[in-house]
Amino acid sequence: MKYRLKDADGTPIDRSVEDTWRRIARATAAVEADPALWEPRFYAALQDFRFLPAGRIASGAGTGRSVTLFNCFVMGTIPDSLSGIFDHLREAALTMQQGGGIGYDFSTIRPKGAGVKGVAADASGPLSFMDVWDAMCRTIMSAGARRGAMMATMRCDHPDIEDFVAAKSDPARLRNFNVSVLVTDAFMAAVKADGPWDLVFDGRVWRTLRARDLWNRIMRATYDYAEPGVIFIDRINDMNNLAYCETIAATNPCGEQPLPPYGACLLGSINLARLVDDPFTDAAALDEDALDDLTATAVRMMDNVVDASRFPLDAQRAEAQAKRRIGLGVTGLADALAMVGARYGSDGAARLTERWLRRLARAAYLGSVDLAREKGAFPLFRADPFLASGTMMRMDDDVREAVRTHGIRNALLTSIAPTGTISLYAGNVSSGIEPVFAHAYTRKVLQKDGTRTEEEVTDYAVGLWRDLNGDAPLPDHFVSAQTLDPMDHVRMQAAAQKWVDSSISKTINVPEAIGFDAFQDVYMQAWDLGCKGCTTYRPNPVTGSVLTVSEERRDAPPEVATARLSAPAEPHGDVIHLTEPLDRPERLEGQTYKLKWPGSEHALYITINDLIQDGRRRPFEIFVNSKNMEHFAWTVALTRMISAVFRRGGDVSFVVEELKAVFDPRGGAWIEGRYIPSILAAIGGVIERHLVATGFIPGEGLGLKTDPQANVVTLAPSSAKACPACGSFELHMIEGCMTCAACGHSRCG
Repeated sequence: MKYRLKDADGTPIDRSVEDTWRRIARATAAVEADPALWEPRFYAALQDFRFLPAGRIASGAGTGRSVTLFNCFVMGTIPDSLSGIFDHLREAALTMQQGGGIGYDFSTIRPKGAGVKGVAADASGPLSFMDVWDAMCRTIMSAGARRGAMMATMRCDHPDIEDFVAAKSDPARLRNFNVSVLVTDAFMAAVKADGPWDLVFDGRVWRTLRARDLWNRIMRATYDYAEPGVIFIDRINDMNNLAYCETIAATNPCGEQPLPPYGACLLGSINLARLVDDPFTDAAALDEDALDDLTATAVRMMDNVVDASRFPLDAQRAEAQAKRRIGLGVTGLADALAMVGARYGSDGAARLTERWLRRLARAAYLGSVDLAREKGAFPLFRADPFLASGTMMRMDDDVREAVRTHGIRNALLTSIAPTGTISLYAGNVSSGIEPVFAHAYTRKVLQKDGTRTEEEVTDYAVGLWRDLNGDAPLPDHFVSAQTLDPMDHVRMQAAAQKWVDSSISKTINVPEAIGFDAFQDVYMQAWDLGCKGCTTYRPNPVTGSVLTVSEERRDAPPEVATARLSAPAEPHGDVIHLTEPLDRPERLEGQTYKLKWPGSEHALYITINDLIQDGRRRPFEIFVNSKNMEHFAWTVALTRMISAVFRRGGDVSFVVEELKAVFDPRGGAWIEGRYIPSILAAIGGVIERHLVATGFIPGEGLGLKTDPQANVVTLAPSSAKACPACGSFELHMIEGCMTCAACGHSRCG
């Protein structure tokens, strides 16, 4: 339902998943000299969900629509001038409009307080411009494009680094950004030696502090509110096959693709869970010959996408075609390990992970060499410096010799992406190289009529075990993210990183009760074991808790406990299948209400217009206006969000419930003899009265799933954070991205 091709009215053109596979195979084969030869081979790779192109390819290939098939972009280097900054803001908007997630390094902007020649003013600093980017992203999202996703990085020696580290402590700021610190080798050495650290811009030392003090600030911030992440930038550049012709200073939003200015990369994953023979037996093993064949075919398909895709900017097209970078990875690793009897996080599982990913890397590089023999090496290929990179120095001698002799088609080939939705689509295999998050859980699905159904979802390996063994207890080596030691996560990430030439999207879940020193040790272990970055998630008051188990299932065996959403999380976030919006007639009937909030100088005027549908009057759009400019941004956002919900049809009374349950920590107000916990709750009350007046619901508090009047002053859980889109307390972390289970809002797209 998410990826199938549909007409403008929502009628499916892809009637089955086989139709979608055929569309992708035909589009990727079209650039071949003999499409008829390659289309069936590409289709065979897609069958049984063995190769999973990323979502941009699955939804866009062969549609004829003006969309990019690339997932990841890093934008150009931001110049330290006002005109240059806003030129790059425009480029970012164009890229996001086509569905690309973007990354930016803000280290090139002069620090706050620096002089600006010619205007007798002081610079506002990079964080002020990050706020502008954040607002742009909200605007693009409100215009109906895909959800925005941005990454902001800053060097650890920038004079504003301390403000950057603390920026996300404000839960209302930079909501559309992930942020990461670019940590250098020199900084890590200074931290370990407890030495001084200079903050520098444009050759000038602004001030000096203890390296360990800055490190502690970074660690305390991510301990308290899960950001910033840490990127070991020198290691990335040292290992980069293209170090001779590019310098990397940023990554895509989820971190698996370090990219140069205007760098672009497309993604795809080999489903390891589908390649295990004789699962759960003594003979269980991954079919490594099948892995070789499938990898070679996947590399060819992805290389073809470089030529088949559109690009938001000409500079992105030029960069992609000059280097032909792809990001082939894996998904279903944890399931495959369970199927061969290995406990995720154990030494044995780490050795198997390293073996399988080494095999994939060999097959990918040799497949790309074969393509170079047939179609030519990537234009910027230079044998000696390419082979001198850190990654190529690790490669087997026969691979190095093949590259030296024939060249290579793709400059970089491997990456481990977050695969939440495509993993669900493939039968709920474990995501990327992450552990199984929950063996079974309940997922909400929005139906065409606006109602939600709950679907029981079981992990792929668990379901296969049940098919083979009935109700027999799961073996001890079945583990979930909730039971793993943080160092188990680090061990698995490090094992995979040895054979991944780009990077890895991986979240290390740590318990809320972990001590701060133990938490810091996770990052030091990641550094010492050769990881290119580290991202953790600890439940906290700013971002909320991750997973709760439903009360009705607490007595169930651990292997079948159901993940429920409270301030919750489940592995991949809700699948939200939206219908096409209702068409707007030229004329609508409506009503305007005046709302005077005590203490506010100006009233709010709320206009609700209605549509007649099936003989019933239903809300279609809402406008919230006020002369008070303090309210401008959030009233516009509220207008657009609620109107979008109304136009989708179905039962929209939940809007009333959600708004009336929002409290203001500064206190509510008494209006007409009743306590209203927030101005948003008051707006919810106005909408409710309108729905009653038009007959959409029978009465106040009636026709709703719950009566929010009964608990309007109930506080949310102390660790919960409200969704910036809908206000509900159902945010949870999915592979580094906060996602709302109630409305589907995500910071990362």
